[in-house]
Amino acid sequence: MYNLIREQALPADKATLWAFISRPENLNKITPDNLGFQIETSLPAEMYNGLLIEYRVKLPILGWQRWVTEIKHIRDGISFVDEMRFGPYAFWYHYHEIEERGGQVVMHDRVSYKMPFGFLGRIVHAILVRGMLEEIFSFREKEMEQLFGGKSTT
Repeated sequence: MYNLIREQALPADKATLWAFISRPENLNKITPDNLGFQIETSLPAEMYNGLLIEYRVKLPILGWQRWVTEIKHIRDGISFVDEMRFGPYAFWYHYHEIEERGGQVVMHDRVSYKMPFGFLGRIVHAILVRGMLEEIFSFREKEMEQLFGGKSTT
């Protein structure tokens, strides 16, 4: 099991930041173009527990991949989880949380994931996947900074 943890302080109010991160269609705004990220399902006006969302992403080596995630454990205005139901990982659990701290809002991302294919998956993780995920989350931080101001704290 691997973990990726990021934290970013933004000078936005909590309600504004929650309104942005709780809308799945906003992932398009903070995902690198080279992933070819596409949402395949119709989205409701607001996310809800049990919402299933299908995406397509283009990954190195694997090409186009279908990814289905379930939105769960929503604490309105505070946190939610997107958990992969089908996709390129053996396991993917992404916890999103926002909190007010020192006059800013801090956004937390904690991803726990497991590679498929045992030993081969661990090699691919070391050579490719860990760096790719770090780049994706660094891109997201830069985009959030452009949208809301602020900086990464990790």
